[in-house]
Amino acid sequence: MKFSTFKLSRALIMLGERLRLKDTPPVRLVVCGGSALIAMELVSRTTDDVDVVALVDEHQQLIAPVPFPKYLEDSIREVSVLLNLPVYWLNYGPSSDSGGLFQTGLPEGLLNRAHEKDYGSHLTVYFIDRIDQIHFKVFAAADSLGIHVDDLILLKPSDAEMEHAARWCMTHDPSDGFRKILISMYEQLGYRNVAAKL
Repeated sequence: MKFSTFKLSRALIMLGERLRLKDTPPVRLVVCGGSALIAMELVSRTTDDVDVVALVDEHQQLIAPVPFPKYLEDSIREVSVLLNLPVYWLNYGPSSDSGGLFQTGLPEGLLNRAHEKDYGSHLTVYFIDRIDQIHFKVFAAADSLGIHVDDLILLKPSDAEMEHAARWCMTHDPSDGFRKILISMYEQLGYRNVAAKL
């Protein structure tokens, strides 16, 4: 099943309702990727899943999403059955291991820029901002191109945004090989002036 804006909202509302019925602690998710692009109406497309890059604690601090609390895992599974979704329709794939986005460092100020939306009394989602999407998409595109490049083009980043994103990416992978991949990709995307600075 592919998520459109409507289906995404429906699934998250239902997840919030399952958490409320269990009377769980409030859940706060930081969401990136295609679902955040759709929710923020930055691109018009569908996506396969909801990518959680971090959780937010009661002190408004980002914390690792691995593992999800059991009550959240259970509720995710229940929604998958009710809406005929894949079991892991909502997952922490971007931060699933030691080399994940959360573990290696998110862009500074990400949570302050994120767009907060409540899905009932027990679920709040922070959809990351456009500038942070650019950072993540550059990093992902350098690894696998494909839809990540398509998303980047649709986001229409400025030279300054692309340079900032590249420098952040190079803190995640400081190797010369990765830098050369970025330079080549930037040249192909028409950011030759930025590529010359890297």
